Amino acid sequence: MSSLTNQNIFTVSRLNSEVRLLLENEMGIVWLIGEISNFSAPVSGHWYLTLKDSRAQVKCAMFRGNNRRVNFKPQNGNQVLVKARLSLYEPRGDYQLIIESMQPEGDGRLQQQFEELKMKLAGEGLFAQTAKKPLPEHPKRVGIITSKTGAALFDILDVLKRRDPSLPVVIYPTMVQGEEAAIQIAQAIGCANSRNECDVLIVGRGGGSLEDLWCFNNEIVARTIAASQIPIISAVGHEVDVTIADFVADMRAPTPSAAAELVSRDNSHKTQALTGMIQKLHNGMRHYLAHQNALITRLSHQLDKQHPNYQLQRQSQRLDDLDNRLRQSMVRYIASRQQAISRAEHKIQLSSPSKKLAEQKLHLTNSHQKLLDAMDRKLLTTRHQLSLAAEKLETVSPLATLKRGYSITQTQDGQVIDNADKVKTGDQLITRLANGVVHSTVN
Repeated sequence: MSSLTNQNIFTVSRLNSEVRLLLENEMGIVWLIGEISNFSAPVSGHWYLTLKDSRAQVKCAMFRGNNRRVNFKPQNGNQVLVKARLSLYEPRGDYQLIIESMQPEGDGRLQQQFEELKMKLAGEGLFAQTAKKPLPEHPKRVGIITSKTGAALFDILDVLKRRDPSLPVVIYPTMVQGEEAAIQIAQAIGCANSRNECDVLIVGRGGGSLEDLWCFNNEIVARTIAASQIPIISAVGHEVDVTIADFVADMRAPTPSAAAELVSRDNSHKTQALTGMIQKLHNGMRHYLAHQNALITRLSHQLDKQHPNYQLQRQSQRLDDLDNRLRQSMVRYIASRQQAISRAEHKIQLSSPSKKLAEQKLHLTNSHQKLLDAMDRKLLTTRHQLSLAAEKLETVSPLATLKRGYSITQTQDGQVIDNADKVKTGDQLITRLANGVVHSTVN
């Protein structure tokens, strides 16, 4: 222990802070698919949720500055794709995700795959302007790779017929939608290169949803276009539709009809050349802007880590957590107080004065009755004893003797005269008979 320095001893706060910085700096941005559970949206406007699959789960937070851009209302059970950065909620030491964007799983997964492939191929230089092959100024034969029954083919043929009816056209029919479409498109491009009968190829189809156009976002198609020796014009969907094929192709046309105009000759060929240059400029600007957007995203992420708003978000999350804990504590405290009140009320009922008064009243009534019974018994016993004593007293009573003819003579001071020598002439005597007394004077 003595060999340790203070720098080797972590506090819990310092450890959590170091782990948070490690997660945020090393892992960066991640994409994640999962099912929403435990979704909550407190008054602060932030969202808290758990993303889970069949075997694991992770806690997430999405602050209101980001969740305002979500165009649907998340609910428990939703499958979503999120873009997030790893972090750690320091007060509890909880590993969590800070969500920056959220989409329903289907659209989001395709969009994620599109962005990942786009970044991958851009990193390999497949989008670089230096890799683009120039279109022939006056094509001798045009190849069209699309569905033989699609509206795109007829649009292209109509434009070519109107602008340059003598221009030969070779059609390489293929599927342009579905799981097998990407392979067929790549095979058609390969076939056109092996036959080498065209000066330029138009690869495309009409508009549709992201899923409909997905075969043109396939890596096989992209690499086949990049490897083609014949210049390729990508003409997929409408002007607003953008696919990986557009970035890899030597030229992007906003529509199939526009592609036909690019390869056909008429009096406006100078305009076409200008359009081509403008398109190249647009492509160059698009690639430049994409690069700058990636740089801005990276710098913004670094800035977010230092931005006061980031600290406010963390403090806001902690405030929400403390608010939740306070509410739970209050609920538990109120419940415990209610239980204590219930117990006190029960005790009060058990020790109620009215109940004790009733008990004392009953006890007093019983005691009174017992006292009356005891008094009756005592009086009866005393009467009996008195009667016996009276009989005994009657037996030895002087009055009984007097009734037999005897009398008692006393002096004035109550001295009984039982001898004649005790009196003298002139003494006043009192003679008590059985009935009355006689006063006499000694002569």
